[in-house]
Parts: sequence; structure tokens; C-alpha cells
Amino acid sequence: MKRFIGKLAALALTGALAFTGVAHAGKIDDIRAQGKVRIGVSLGGEPIGFRDDKNNPVGYDVDVATMLAAKLGVPVEFTDVSGDARVSMLVSGQLDIVVANTSATLERAKTVNFSIPYNRAGLRVIVQKDAGIAKLEDLAGKKVVVGRGTTGESFLKKSVPTAELVYTDNFSPDGVLLLQQKRVAAAIEDSSLLDYLATKNDNLVTLPGLYSNDPIGIAVAKGDPEFVRWLDMFVSDYIQSGAYDANYKKWWGEKANPPALTPLW
Repeated sequence: MKRFIGKLAALALTGALAFTGVAHAGKIDDIRAQGKVRIGVSLGGEPIGFRDDKNNPVGYDVDVATMLAAKLGVPVEFTDVSGDARVSMLVSGQLDIVVANTSATLERAKTVNFSIPYNRAGLRVIVQKDAGIAKLEDLAGKKVVVGRGTTGESFLKKSVPTAELVYTDNFSPDGVLLLQQKRVAAAIEDSSLLDYLATKNDNLVTLPGLYSNDPIGIAVAKGDPEFVRWLDMFVSDYIQSGAYDANYKKWWGEKANPPALTPLW
């Protein structure tokens, strides 16, 4: 009986050690083993993410994702994601990382983990110059283009419930085209996108003020806190090395003032 119990204990210990070894492998080892990192980026609006004339992904987030892949030591495979897909594709295991202009909200943090902010943006409204819209309340009864599943959609539903929401899964080109064709009176999106758009179109103007100040984080699936810690170190290095300042001014211009970010490490 003692021998039998001893064998059972040994088997249990072996199994526990094997399980511990698998658990400690971690996401970084998984990424290196698969030989690439699958990163979701949102290609729905300049300068955050879009496609160049050769159909290649480019933009601020694409540059951050490319730097991240280089630090991991593997090639990157990009997938265009937006709205709810950013979270669902992480949870389902179709993506390893999301660098897609994703606001790190408490609600989203119930489902995925976020790094410290690698950017900040606020909700802003852009309108047709001749639409007679001077303040948020003037959106009542007006057609406003919003990204499906975005913080802008949630904000408008609460703040101007009578606004007529026109949904898009890709703000650029779809939402931008609706504005250019005057099929909508306004749009609500991140200030980083709309400030850039207003400089490119004389018929559009942004309303003064921001309606939020959102931290933009790198998102990953839950289950590996050590990977999140590594991502925090990556973002801290991105900020302190000067890469953040250079990347921001690359896309918003040398006169731009990058939002203040605080490194953790």
C-alpha cells in the first residue's frame, strides 16, 4: 500500500511539474515558436492607420506595431480590425496583440488586458461648415457618422439621444466619404483622426473642446500578466527613448504637441 501511495504521489508531482512548465512558457515563447506575431491594426483613418498607394498598411499605430514586432524578434502579420472585432479576435485567439487605437476603458478591461498608454486621444466632433452646428446639442436630429462599437457611439447615445447615428465599420474611407459627399452633417471620432482630417478639407471644421481624454493602450488576451508587464516595459522604452515624440511628429507634423505620457519603468 505504501509503495502504491508513493507511486501516486510521484505521478501527481510529475504531472504538476509538467503543467507548471507549460503554464510558464508564456505568450512571448508562443509567439516566437509560431515564427510571427499576429497584430491587429485599424486601417480606418489617417494618420492612425491606413493603406498607402501600394496597399501597404501605414500610419502611427502601424509604426508602433512594427517596433513591437522587432523587439519580439519575429516578423509581423497585420490584420485590419475595428470596433468590436478588436476585442473579439483577441479573445478567440485569432490575434496575439492589438495596436488599433483602442481606448483602455474599464468595461473593455473586463475582457482583455491593456498596457500603459502609448498614445492619448479625446472624442471630438467634426461638422460641415454650413450645417449650422456650433455645439454638441446642435447634433439633435442630425445625421452623425459613428464607428460601430466605439466610445463615440456610446457617448452620443447618452449625450444626444435624438441624433441620427449612421454606422460605419471603417471611418476611412467610408465615414470620410459620407462627410465629403455631405450625406451626413457631422462625425464623432478620436481627435487624432479628426484634427488631421480638418486640415485636409476646407468644408469641414472641428467643434472646440474634447469630450473625453482616453488612454490608448496595447490590448492582449487575459491569462499572461507577465506578457502585459513586458508590454509596459516596451511602451516605457518607446516613450523615454524619444521614439514616441518622433513617431507622433512624423504623422501629425513637426509643430504638433504630442499628448503627455508617463512611462512606468
